[in-house]
Amino acid sequence: MQSSKHHPFRRLLDYAQGYRVEIWQACLCSVLNKVFDLAPPALIGLAVDIVVEQENSFLANWGFESVFTQLVVLSLLSFLIWALESIFEYAYERLWRNLAQSIQHDLRLDGYQHLQRMELSFFEERSTGALMAVLNDDINQLERFLDRGANEVLQVLTTVIVIGGAFIVLTPNIAALALLPIPFILWGSISFQKRLAPRYDAVRETVSTLNSQLSNNLTGITTIKSFTSEDYETERIRQLSHEYSRTNRRAIALSAAFVPLIRIIILVGFTAILLLGGLDAAAGTLAVGTYSTMVFLTQRLLWPLTRLGETLDLYQRSQASTRRLFKLLDTPIASYPGSKSLPIEQVKGEIILDSVTFAYQERQPIITNFSLSVPAGETIAIVGATGSGKSTIVKLLLRLYEIKSGHITLDGLDIQDILLSDLRRAIGLVSQDVFLFHGTVAENIRYGSFEASDEDIVAAATIAEAHGFIQELPQGYQTIIGERGQKLSGGQRQRLAIARAVLKNPPILILDEATSAVDNETEAAIQRSLEHITQNRTTIAIAHRLSTIRNADCIYVMDRGEIVEQGSHEHLLQQSGIYANLWTVQMGELLQH
Repeated sequence: MQSSKHHPFRRLLDYAQGYRVEIWQACLCSVLNKVFDLAPPALIGLAVDIVVEQENSFLANWGFESVFTQLVVLSLLSFLIWALESIFEYAYERLWRNLAQSIQHDLRLDGYQHLQRMELSFFEERSTGALMAVLNDDINQLERFLDRGANEVLQVLTTVIVIGGAFIVLTPNIAALALLPIPFILWGSISFQKRLAPRYDAVRETVSTLNSQLSNNLTGITTIKSFTSEDYETERIRQLSHEYSRTNRRAIALSAAFVPLIRIIILVGFTAILLLGGLDAAAGTLAVGTYSTMVFLTQRLLWPLTRLGETLDLYQRSQASTRRLFKLLDTPIASYPGSKSLPIEQVKGEIILDSVTFAYQERQPIITNFSLSVPAGETIAIVGATGSGKSTIVKLLLRLYEIKSGHITLDGLDIQDILLSDLRRAIGLVSQDVFLFHGTVAENIRYGSFEASDEDIVAAATIAEAHGFIQELPQGYQTIIGERGQKLSGGQRQRLAIARAVLKNPPILILDEATSAVDNETEAAIQRSLEHITQNRTTIAIAHRLSTIRNADCIYVMDRGEIVEQGSHEHLLQQSGIYANLWTVQMGELLQH
């Protein structure tokens, strides 16, 4: 990845190397359109020349002696020029817009793919709304500049070059006066750009914060309602929206002053041509047709420069967005995909953690020199108090985080050397925090096993004891369950997650407190399905409810990142330690119920 010190526009050009042909085509059509757009003033000058000079006109020197013939030729020439102008306008509009859409699509996709490869810690330190602002708002700002701004810049440059050259050829004595305002306009544009840049950076930051809060509030709307915090949240959004408006107004106050100042400078050049050119025409040293052409060309040269304000506005907004986007793309990826292939059919399921140490960012280690051996095909359980490191083990096995030291192996291969996709395909995860997508029941069960047939889905749901309640839904397997499955109960969501894992049919199954948030009846149903699907595969069960793991081959008790007890259910009860105390407390709670 290139250095972030490079100018954002240079970074964008480097990024768009694959579209060089389209960029050159769009640039050429923009330039040709402007060349033909600048021709009408010359045609007007020729028309005046024909009327005034008649048989001595410029066209008469080309063999068209009669006034009628000259006017017909001029009419045909006008038709051709206007047609070509229209053709090239259509071409550049289509090319620039398609180019903007293509680059926008690529940037959004690359940005999203880059995000997917980041460690979980990256997302824990950033809000979803801020990331959404980059992938949506910032890329849209860039698309708007490519759609309109790039063409405007090219056409202004073409105008200056073509008309400036015409002035020098036609009236070299007053050309300097006509072109005099241009350096001041360019200097003013650069000065405005430098002052606008930090203001638009502030605008992008405030809109990111606003989007973040809006996303957070919509996600937590149930909590807001249950605590009757609507007024409080409205006030927070009001303050953030006000800050966004304030930063925008600061930028607008500066950008809005650009056009009036430029018009005053333009007046100098226009007045010079009008006055001095008129005196030369009256004195006979300048042809009337040429004078007419000069007056029109001056207007065509200088007035379009007033649009630099709007173009500059688009440019600065796009540069602020481009900086934020490439800052995201430049964020280093902490985990690496590995290179060794491990086909799922070859996985036996032996897992060994050897002297593993891990800490979240700069915090104290969660686990230190942790070792654990899970034989292939066996079911082990890990229990312990909240914060003891149970779920951390799961995240390390899936390489959602990278260990600080030690080794984790699967069938004798270090998991950091295994292709990340192969590693995760070999592991099925059913967690307490079930995530379901907005869509149908069938789509959610099929998620990750996209080639599965409808019969496979029904079979998986039956094993997960979900088929019964699914049939009772309004449209059965085609029922839309809402965002995060909000139309289903906790137990129903859990059983869909189990059905998803059954359909995946992984050689390794991880159950991360899969029954902790359901009632006893649902737990019994889930437990029956788990007993079925854990057969002949390596299973790691993280559990709070000890009744769900009493039949495990081996139970490990964790405390503060260490294994303090291990053995079968009966063996641990005989030890009268932490596990036995937990069992006594939970059995007492069950008896009270």
